[in-house]
This record gives sequence, structure tokens and C-alpha cells, in this order.
Amino acid sequence: MSYDFDADFENILTILPRSATFADLTTARSFQAANAERVARKLDTSGLEITAHEVPGLPGQPSVTVHVYRSSSVPDNAPCVLRIHGGGFAVGSVIVDLPIAVGFAHVLPAVFVSVAYRLAPEFPYPAGLMDCAAALQWIHSESAALGVDPNRVALFGTSAGAGLAAGLTLFNRDGAQLPIAFQLLDIPELDDRLETPSMVAYVDTPVWNRPNAELSWQYYLCGLNGGDVPIYAAPARAEALEHVPPAYISVMEFDPLRDEGIAYAQTLMRSGVHVELHAYPGTFHGSIIDRKAEVSKRIVTEQMAALARGIGIS
Repeated sequence: MSYDFDADFENILTILPRSATFADLTTARSFQAANAERVARKLDTSGLEITAHEVPGLPGQPSVTVHVYRSSSVPDNAPCVLRIHGGGFAVGSVIVDLPIAVGFAHVLPAVFVSVAYRLAPEFPYPAGLMDCAAALQWIHSESAALGVDPNRVALFGTSAGAGLAAGLTLFNRDGAQLPIAFQLLDIPELDDRLETPSMVAYVDTPVWNRPNAELSWQYYLCGLNGGDVPIYAAPARAEALEHVPPAYISVMEFDPLRDEGIAYAQTLMRSGVHVELHAYPGTFHGSIIDRKAEVSKRIVTEQMAALARGIGIS
């Protein structure tokens, strides 16, 4: 199938896979890790204090590692952003995600906390979600030590990380009810049913496509299906979304996840939740990796502005 991608992506499209890369997780993880190490060595982290912490898990769950990013210019009682990386629930890490965490921490006067959640299929649902919930609980319990305002905590997730962020808002709403001021859901993976028009049509799109999505949900749900899948695992299954934080949702034109992100925004709106929805033309899942593309620059700029508004940065 041919796609009308933005011309700025012409070069990078020649090297991106369009097949089911999730069929071999060992290779996918090794490739990501090696590339992430190369990128990390070149990353400018000057002016940032980066620390790793082992934080308590939820009852019955293991401890969780989080990385904290704080610019030297961030004041006390600052807002805080819980960053949840992408990777189809099965790949990715805080190191792979380092360019995003560092990039945002350089610009916004907020403390960023990135969570190293457990990955499927070794640790299927609810492991990853429980780790994210533990990180949120730690931010609130340690807010004074972290120097953050517990009433200005946001969730920022990409792809599967955005699915985990959306699930966390529901899990928190129905449980601990810790303050969450805002949720930024970037190219969210939300719906295990794989029935939307974009999911049906986009079987060979770069980076993410239907074959990868099928494997991703198989790994994450590990035998759960149909009525057994809770809304905390697949938030698109929620028929009503009252009492969750305001949201910013971004979707890409040629991404199989596009329509579930749009549908989720509509459900939020029907539920009385403030939503800002952006669809970017000529883009694909993860196209932001081409930082030189004009549309990629616009995506980052608009996400930073939305996050700043959501956590009260003027």
C-alpha cells in the first residue's frame, strides 16, 4: 500500500521497517538498546541533575526503578511529570526514552520522573501498570523531598506508554485518587480489539502496523480476551470516562493507532472531560524520530506548550 507521507520523511523512510518486527523481541530489544547507548553518549545533559531511585512497589509487587531529571533552574514546589515510555508493552526503556525526557526537562521548569516498568510477555498485565502506579504513589509520598507540588502532577506517555497513562488515570480514579492534573497521550495504544478503520487498513506502515499491534496485545494480555479485558488494560473499552484529568491527545495520519486515539478523545469529551486533540498530516507512528522534519518540530513545540498549560507553567 502506498502512503502520502510528508516529503521531509523521504530519507528516513528508506531505513524504517514495515514488517512485524515484534515477532523477534530479542532482536528488537538488542537493536534498541545498542542504538540507545549510542544516542545517550551524544546527548547534552548539562544543567540537569539525573538520579536513579529504587521505589516501593504496590502491595505484593516488587520495587520499581525511576529516573529523576531536574534542571538546575527548576524552583522549589515545581510541577512534576511522570514520563511513561513507549514500546508496545514489550520493548523500550528509560534509556531508549532518554532524548524525550532530557529534551523536555531542558525546556520546561518541571521535575521529570521516568519509570522503568516491567515489560511483557515476561511480565504481562497488570505488571507494567502496577509499576506506573507505584511511581505515581512515590511522587506524591516524596513530594516534599522532591520539591514538587503534588497538585501539579501530570502523566506523559507515548504509544503503549500513553495506554498505560490512560489506564493509570482510570486505576487511580477508582482507587487511590491521588491528584493528577493533566494527561498527555501521544499516539496512544488503547484498544485490544483491533477493529478501527486505521487498524484494519494499515498493515504495512513503518515502525507500527497491524501485525505488530496484534503481537503487542498478545504479549501484554497473555490469554485475556473479550469480556476478561479490564478497562485499565485497554482504556478504549471504557464506555464512560468521568472524573479523569484533562487531556491532550496527538495522533498521526498513517498510524494504525490513529482512530482509537480519536475515539478515546471523543469518549472523554462525551464524559465532560476537557480534551485537546491534534491529528498531524503526512505523519506515521514514531515519525517524530526525524527531528529535522518541520511537522516533528511542530509536534514537540505543541506538546511542550500543552504540558506547560496543563501543569500551570506560565
